[in-house]
Amino acid sequence: MWAASIVMMVCSWLSYVDRQILATLSVVILADTGLSTERYTEVVSAFSIAYMIGNPLWGSLLDYIGLRKGMLAAVAIWSAASLSHSFVGQGTAAFLGLAAARALLGFGEGATFPGGFRTAMDSLPPNRQARGIAISYSGGSLGAIVTPFLVIPIAGLFGWRAAFLVTGTLGFAWLALWAKVARPPYLRLPERKPVKIVWPNFFERRFWALVCGYSLGAFALGPILYLSSLYLNRVFGVSQDNLKYYLWVPPAGWEAGYFFWGWATDKAMARYASRESRPAGLFVLLTILQLPLAAVTWIASPALVMIVFFWSMFVVAGFIVVALRAASRAYPAGQSSMVAGLGAGTWSALVAVLLPLLGRWFDQQRYTETFLLVTLVPVLGTAMWLWLTRPLVGNT
Repeated sequence: MWAASIVMMVCSWLSYVDRQILATLSVVILADTGLSTERYTEVVSAFSIAYMIGNPLWGSLLDYIGLRKGMLAAVAIWSAASLSHSFVGQGTAAFLGLAAARALLGFGEGATFPGGFRTAMDSLPPNRQARGIAISYSGGSLGAIVTPFLVIPIAGLFGWRAAFLVTGTLGFAWLALWAKVARPPYLRLPERKPVKIVWPNFFERRFWALVCGYSLGAFALGPILYLSSLYLNRVFGVSQDNLKYYLWVPPAGWEAGYFFWGWATDKAMARYASRESRPAGLFVLLTILQLPLAAVTWIASPALVMIVFFWSMFVVAGFIVVALRAASRAYPAGQSSMVAGLGAGTWSALVAVLLPLLGRWFDQQRYTETFLLVTLVPVLGTAMWLWLTRPLVGNT
């Protein structure tokens, strides 16, 4: 029953290993290429913009052409993009090369979570679907945990460029596994192929509710993943080699959060009598639980900072699972890939807009303002979600 979701977990594991290499090795890459933090965040934004476009596009394509063909194409694209990071130059050439490579990587990886969400919806009964989402998505957090231990030793022995060669090769190996599993009995075929590609309607209330619940709620995921290595290095003097002892902690919270909130959401949604019921209490609880992140700059120990980041990422997983499960009641079952693509894509758009600002604040050592903003975004998201979904989630 769980086989297809587990293979998609491996897929999301690969996607986050590929995307986290740049953040994990940012200290040495910035030193080698001469890029500033602001330039670095602009490179990350190139990924985010392409990821923003790729998510809803792949979501609609997967609903139309099917998971098997769509995921084979997407993973092949992003694996080639990962390999291409190894060949960038120095200075301006490094910026342009990394930006192009990250953009292609982001476009290909846009299929990851739409594919994982659709896999859970197609292969599991309703009372296990939130846990299926958690399994499929948890590979991302697991990949972020493993990345420092995988790539920092490789970079230390062979240089940072070699790390991208290794991870890109792993992506091509996954294609053979997916070709075997993406068929009955592991994954059922759709009852019928849609007669046309369905594109999202950006003027519906249910779309904006998904944006607020997922994208604003889970915003902290981006800054913590992309900037925590630089924060540890510049505030506490943690070296590139020693970062591996710290960087696994926040995604471990993310991983634990997926499984806890997947279970909790399945239990909560089962109690609702109708599709129109809304998990308002869960969103309010998650917003309150996220507030300690605002005080992270008051902490004088890198270990304690990692504990706060762990907790924040635990909460982020809750926003993702609850928002997607609520949206699955508002959209038809045949549009499940599109729903996941909209969630991840609009989250990426928000990161693309705000991360360069946070990078500029990092260069100016304005860390307090950075984490205060990151904490307030989910508060705004929950307030807007509550307003948009009253009285019915299904209203548009």
